[in-house]
Amino acid sequence: MTAKARPTAARHRWRSPAAGLAGAALAGMALALAVALSACSAPPHAIPTQTHSAPAPSSTPTPTSSAPAAPALVPGGTASQNLPYFDKVNQATIAANAGAHGRDFIDALVAAGFTKSDMQVTADTTTIGLAANSIQFSVQLGDTCLIGQYGADAGGYESTTSATLATGGCLIGQTRPIDW
Repeated sequence: MTAKARPTAARHRWRSPAAGLAGAALAGMALALAVALSACSAPPHAIPTQTHSAPAPSSTPTPTSSAPAAPALVPGGTASQNLPYFDKVNQATIAANAGAHGRDFIDALVAAGFTKSDMQVTADTTTIGLAANSIQFSVQLGDTCLIGQYGADAGGYESTTSATLATGGCLIGQTRPIDW
């Protein structure tokens, strides 16, 4: 039998040594690529976990943070120092009586420790007897003032601090006497 007469299956089984090396190299590159790609992704069921270490117990207790101190009157303090307390008193007055008038604010501020002779308040009614859309009240503390305003025109309650006026008070315009 000559080479031509051999079955075709036998022809395909025989390879040259160069063809074998090329095939092995190609198979090796495919394997390396598969390994590299598998390292880039985690299995779908893997869940990353974090570990936390507990602090080592200490022999001395650590101080715990306490709640912030409630606003309080700062005797001899400035308007800025006393504004949080002024606001607290006035907001409590409004919470107790949503229709509070000037006298309600003045009485609450006096009860809270502010000096009545340092206060001013506007009228609760207009010059024609209608309810005022807002009232203003103040406490003078040295050369600074705490000023509050309450009513529809103010959008509820507002407050601010200011330097005293050249006239010596805190509020511009006519105020009513605090004679009670």
